[in-house]
Amino acid sequence: MTSLAFDEQGVDVVYQGTEFRLEKELIEEATQKNYWEVTDHEVLKLVEKGPDLGGEPRRVGDILQAH
Repeated sequence: MTSLAFDEQGVDVVYQGTEFRLEKELIEEATQKNYWEVTDHEVLKLVEKGPDLGGEPRRVGDILQAH
């Protein structure tokens, strides 16, 4: 299972037991979208090939406003 923890500067990821960070700029470059408009599903697709995308996608901006 992949774990994503969002903050204003990027995402802390745990994928197959490996922890790493995706910086905001890298996510924007990869998705060609503003970081706040990117969804958790889009970030998951950057990390995993063919991820299980259960539930509705949530925008980073909405996720961070909820905290």
